[in-house]
Amino acid sequence: MADTSETRASDSAARSTRPGGLRRLMRHLPVIAPVLLWTVPCWLLLYAGQHWPLPVTLAATLLFLLGLIGMPLAMMRGHGRRQQDGAAILGDTLLGAAWVLFTWSVLLGALLRLALTVAGVGDGQDRARIVTWATLGTAAALLAWGYAEARRVPRVRRLDVQLPRLGPGLDGTRVVLITDTHYGPLDRARWSERVCATVNDLRADLVCHTGDIADGTAERRRAQAAPLGTVRATRALVYVTGNHEYYTEAQGWVDLMDELGWEPLRNRHLLLERGGDTLVVAGVDDVTAGSSGLPGHRADLAGALDGADPDHPVLLLAHQPKFIDRAAGHGVDLQLSGHTHGGQIWPFHHLVRLDQPALAGLSRHGDRTLLYTSRGTGFWGPPFRVFAPSEITLLVLRSPERPSAS
Repeated sequence: MADTSETRASDSAARSTRPGGLRRLMRHLPVIAPVLLWTVPCWLLLYAGQHWPLPVTLAATLLFLLGLIGMPLAMMRGHGRRQQDGAAILGDTLLGAAWVLFTWSVLLGALLRLALTVAGVGDGQDRARIVTWATLGTAAALLAWGYAEARRVPRVRRLDVQLPRLGPGLDGTRVVLITDTHYGPLDRARWSERVCATVNDLRADLVCHTGDIADGTAERRRAQAAPLGTVRATRALVYVTGNHEYYTEAQGWVDLMDELGWEPLRNRHLLLERGGDTLVVAGVDDVTAGSSGLPGHRADLAGALDGADPDHPVLLLAHQPKFIDRAAGHGVDLQLSGHTHGGQIWPFHHLVRLDQPALAGLSRHGDRTLLYTSRGTGFWGPPFRVFAPSEITLLVLRSPERPSAS
């Protein structure tokens, strides 16, 4: 029988090597992902029994090769030190197109080919060519629709949220949530104006922005963010940082939002009072803030609630849904978050679920705490939204004890 101490030592060594293997895989992901995204559909659409004429095969293969080389180069020039917006638009668009083509070449390559085989349609070459044309048509239609969905003013999603501790004086409080506007390489100043006009039409008591305002510095994206200064609420405009603020100059965005009339809730709270009842509105920096190196930037929920009456209900702004465990531990009544984009381009939502406890909508965590996760108001990177529509959210807070009619 083996020595148990040796067994424990070998198990420990095995465990210690696994994270290193995962880290190595993540380091190589920027190389592995583009290769898979372009070579898999290339093979399935051109070399899986289609027997296209040689000039067609060579020309199409060259297009895939250009995508494989051009996409990472454009993204490096667009999102790296050069920050070239034109290159970023090209790289992001190619990334979205490659993801959609990869997804549907795999799905239709398996399912449609099987269905055609069972139905006895044509021979192997005919079936392979049908799959290719069906895949290209599906991808083109989804990309056109997804582009229109990404660039449109989001639909308003309305829902009532009952908070058991909310006093009757605050029943009917209107909270509008926007998040993940991601102003970026594509100039969306006009879109921003229309979003803000839509928000104003909702006549909110409280308007919240839960981070990821833009990709780039506040100075660079100021023109697109400027319409946020036109937003109005009867009580307050409040904002918390997202992870993308920490990719550039987070403090610059905090300062700009303050300048535009939004109150940055950086690990602090304010009180919303009406009819003799009080709601604590708190906010925390994004969970990535602590590793940003910026002095004073970190997620500190205890600090955000310091001095608040524990008997008052708490509405918390936190960019990432994963903060909900800490929120539930502190007895928060409702957390508002974004970050997930609802997956943005199906089926990317499966990967999002590996990192976040919720993808979109209202969910309960523990005995008291509710989480609302927005699919986001804008889009990140690829200018497409496929089966993950953007939203502006109107939450009407409800008390279990409605005020009596006068």
